[in-house]
Amino acid sequence: MEKLQEKMFQEIDDKSIFKQTQEYSFEYLNTVFDRNVYPKEKALQNLEVFDEKFPVTSTNATEVIEQLNTYGSPATVATLGGRYFGFVCGSALPVGLAAKNLGTFWDQAPAMNVLSPIGSKLEAVVEKWLIDIFNLPEDTGAGFVSGTSAANLCGLAAARYRILQRNNWDINKKGLRNSHEIKIVTSVQTHSTVKKAIGILGLGTDNIHFVNVDDQGRIIADEIPELDQNTIVILQAGNVNSGAFDDFETICKNAKKANAWIHVDGAFGLWAGAVEKLKKLTKGMELATSWAVDGHKTLNTPYDCGIILCADKEAITAALHMSGSYIIESTQRDGMFFTPEMSRRARIIELWAILKYLGKKGVDEMVLTMHYRAKQFADEIVKLNGFYVENDVVFNQVLVRCETDEITEETLKNIQELRECWLGGSIWFDKKVMRVSICSWATTSKDITIAVKSFKKALSITTKTN
Repeated sequence: MEKLQEKMFQEIDDKSIFKQTQEYSFEYLNTVFDRNVYPKEKALQNLEVFDEKFPVTSTNATEVIEQLNTYGSPATVATLGGRYFGFVCGSALPVGLAAKNLGTFWDQAPAMNVLSPIGSKLEAVVEKWLIDIFNLPEDTGAGFVSGTSAANLCGLAAARYRILQRNNWDINKKGLRNSHEIKIVTSVQTHSTVKKAIGILGLGTDNIHFVNVDDQGRIIADEIPELDQNTIVILQAGNVNSGAFDDFETICKNAKKANAWIHVDGAFGLWAGAVEKLKKLTKGMELATSWAVDGHKTLNTPYDCGIILCADKEAITAALHMSGSYIIESTQRDGMFFTPEMSRRARIIELWAILKYLGKKGVDEMVLTMHYRAKQFADEIVKLNGFYVENDVVFNQVLVRCETDEITEETLKNIQELRECWLGGSIWFDKKVMRVSICSWATTSKDITIAVKSFKKALSITTKTN
């Protein structure tokens, strides 16, 4: 062990592997914006080099990093670039990458203030900034988690705690058996992570009252059933397909009168509330009780970065309670009380850096530009014969189809194989569509035009084949 320890101290001293990694990182950044968006077949085949038995002896660190770069870099998806339009994956701002790199060397775990004073301080600061950005209740608490999947889980856990507590039931002590029934109301197009969270929390998907949506995917307010204090209402800021926003003002006002818990799934769309020309889309969302949002989507923080915001701070800290004789609580912020995990990386470092770098005006400009690029895409694609836009482009999502499901499916496959841009497919009111998500700071008007030309080329291939 002493020899291995000496070896690692030597690696720290001479810094060669860190310089090597930096060199590879810069090479990657120099090419990622112009390269193919999806890995080429040869790069995918070369991944077989990693299929080896677990080494018996220690490998030279330089060789480890070299293998990662040689075979790993070409097999990455260029989500950092400007022509990745799939799965609402954002790029990463340069300052965010730099801050994450610094944070990697710090290797902080901000569960408690005593574990990471800097992590605790930045979380407290960003919590206030987010309240300001989204115009939320002053005492709102924030938890910094891996993504909206975890954020939705936290928000609904807090709702479960509060509703059962109102019925004199301590979920932490008694569990769910024989507890009061909780009714859940959401749209038929609610995100799959919401259903997943409901299942994990033992609330049961059979207890969901699904409400119909209009032609844009917005929940129909008039069809929402009678609400009461034992109800969780789950709304969307950005339909996962169309990007449409629910009528928060109408629904939240009615739900608050009934004392229902209102949770907003705003993974990518909540950021519209930070944009002067788009904030009408989120009007009334500040009346909700909890909100889930990603940093790594629209805000373009590096992965992973999710945020749960909760106006009922007591409920979320009780739902995610933590105790132990070894735990040292402080008079400052202890982040573990706002997240499911105790051990987690300090993703707050790059989130703080990006918000500090952009400021309110920068967030406004960046997010609004994404919207304009989506509008540009829709305007250019409808000028081509054989393509139709299926949604009102209110934010960053564009749904495109061809004449038939078969042509749409084949054209999408051809687009993916061309690798000039990348996107996925979906089903929109029983029709197959191509789902274009514009959420990268790096997407230029030229990128949009290149992508549209790729669509045209792909349809031409489909037509010739058929």
